[in-house]
Amino acid sequence: MAINTDVEDWGGVGSNDSGERAWLLQSPSVDSDRLLETDRRRNGGVSSFGAVFIVVNAALGAGLLNFPAAFNMAGGVTAGVMLQMFMLIFIISGLVILGYCSKVSNESTYQEVVRATCGKVTGVLCEVAIAIYTFGTCIAFFIVIGDQLDRLIDAIAHRPEGAESYWYTDRKFTIVVTAVLIILPLSIPKEIGFQKYASTLSVMGTWYVTIVVIIKYIWPDKDMTPGYVPPSSASWTAVFNAMPTICFGFQCHVSCVPVFDSMSKKEIKPWGVVVTLSMIICLFVYTGTGVCGFLTFGSNVSQDVLMSYPPNDIAVAIARAFIVICVITSYPILHFCGRAVIEGLWLRFQGEQVEVCVRREQRRRILQTLVWFVVTLVLALFIPDIGRVISLIGGLAACFIFVFPGLCLMQAKLSETEDRSAGWHGLVILGAVMVTIGAFIFGLTTTNSIYQDVVS
Repeated sequence: MAINTDVEDWGGVGSNDSGERAWLLQSPSVDSDRLLETDRRRNGGVSSFGAVFIVVNAALGAGLLNFPAAFNMAGGVTAGVMLQMFMLIFIISGLVILGYCSKVSNESTYQEVVRATCGKVTGVLCEVAIAIYTFGTCIAFFIVIGDQLDRLIDAIAHRPEGAESYWYTDRKFTIVVTAVLIILPLSIPKEIGFQKYASTLSVMGTWYVTIVVIIKYIWPDKDMTPGYVPPSSASWTAVFNAMPTICFGFQCHVSCVPVFDSMSKKEIKPWGVVVTLSMIICLFVYTGTGVCGFLTFGSNVSQDVLMSYPPNDIAVAIARAFIVICVITSYPILHFCGRAVIEGLWLRFQGEQVEVCVRREQRRRILQTLVWFVVTLVLALFIPDIGRVISLIGGLAACFIFVFPGLCLMQAKLSETEDRSAGWHGLVILGAVMVTIGAFIFGLTTTNSIYQDVVS
């Protein structure tokens, strides 16, 4: 049984609500193929302009808050910008490759493209990677909620910075209350139609954060004192510290396969234009936030850039409120995606029939939701900042950007028995280079993240 390609009992898959898409905040869209197919039947397909908006929406998200700290870890503005430009070449290439492989394999989701092109084992690895990635992102969302609510409460209560907080304003208490009263009830249902509103909020929130950070750099507050701004990297290896954040920020590849499948013109050339424009827009947003946030605070910048601003700043408080609302509504979507992959893996492993799946679905869904929710919540309470989480799952994002698209390209070209020209060899080499770079980034960043956690 292929995941989310048959039975309409999967949450949201059989819905006619064209707004039910899991795009936001790096959300891997597991079930978007059927929803976008509905759009195509209704409207003749998604236009190139609409596809640009969806891809941008898929890429922009919570990783934005960590970019100024990533520039600081990279050793300055020049190193951070150059690293982004270098990686953007492969990020765009990966998106184009996925569109090509989707067309060749006639599959409409990321994991099914990998499974059809690279085989069962690689497909299972891809599904496990999606589940781990969504799990880690859910932890990051809880941390963001705690960070921003802490400062929002300070602003509402007019409490001076550094003053002792009450137990009911403690960060851990606010995370637990928000999680239990709001996020858990939104995570249990099968349907996730509310995400169409969150999608709009995510775009507004990320753009607003960028505008605030840029304005605060141009007209800084008098009580903000920037730290040391290094003119260049301390060493050439320092730039690798920013890779997890960049991969996490630009990772929209899992969501973009259904976008390509939904386009009115499923051709590689217009798809290449769509992803290029989308990534350029994301580049300006991430670079604007990263550069201005880093230059505003220098080496004193927090892992979450909004945490560096004073709590009584009204414009920043509005940005915090935007982010909290986006994250609260995004957690159930990420959980839905991860739960759908786990459910599919479980059914394959057990070899259960569809009828059995339907009868037992509610019990499994509630159990999976509760386990997922409790574990992510507990981990978020003891992880100090989103930088720790992003440094770990950012390496996994490199697999979605580099490794799996590279493997798909190599397998797709190697399956061709004719016309092995210079272009054919060039594409095979490109696939091998992408796999090598992705494996290097994943191994380096994951090892470094684990090492830093052990040392700390």
